[in-house]
Amino acid sequence: MAISLASISKTNGIKAPRILIYGTHGIGKTTFAAGAPNPIFLFTEDGAGQLELNSFPLLTSYFDVIQALAALYNEEHNFQTVVLDSLDHLEPLIWSHTAQQCNKDSIEDFGYGKGYMEALRYWREILGWLDALRNQKGMIYILTAHTHIKRFDSPETDSYDRYQIKLNDKASGLVQESVDCVLFCNYQVNINKADVGFGKEKARGISTGQRLIHTVEKPAYIAKNRFNLPEKMPLSWEAFTNALNPQPSV
Repeated sequence: MAISLASISKTNGIKAPRILIYGTHGIGKTTFAAGAPNPIFLFTEDGAGQLELNSFPLLTSYFDVIQALAALYNEEHNFQTVVLDSLDHLEPLIWSHTAQQCNKDSIEDFGYGKGYMEALRYWREILGWLDALRNQKGMIYILTAHTHIKRFDSPETDSYDRYQIKLNDKASGLVQESVDCVLFCNYQVNINKADVGFGKEKARGISTGQRLIHTVEKPAYIAKNRFNLPEKMPLSWEAFTNALNPQPSV
């Protein structure tokens, strides 16, 4: 392709967003995704609960996931959002497929972390299908994942614990780079301090029960967004879209 000043054009603004939402089990990630426009779910775990959703049968192999994505790309339908729920249950399917393709018994048999690097090839294939659905079919895509607390080695401070996406670090980094929003969801917690005497205070966290989305990275968790969203908002699709497309002031 020849590049010149004549090839300059303006971008089209916000396209269908690419979203990764992660948090503790049962907090409402699937419910958030269910609020998106006309969603179709690709379940790698039985996470629907009592929700009535359009979904493929439970996907139990890497090829199942690819076939579902290919069906959405190649066949006519009116779905507007594709939801992959969840990434941390997809990851073992990718590991198994990677090992089979390389005639290994498991991902650990590669040695020195090489298996996890090889697995990125198949992560990229799935992300490629999702981007094709977004760019050519106009579909939003939402990826869900669970969280774990893991030590973070900061180059600027002492190491500390933080909420992180429950994936291998290499896969987590690739997925984070590929999406527009990494949304961390958690319960709002208020800190109450009580005087226990002798000049000492005891802090206790009390949950309000309110579920929040966090959109900007903090020492306690990973998050990002490319849409200038508020730092936190209620955990609902309505709140997300209202923040994404604010109404003009009158």
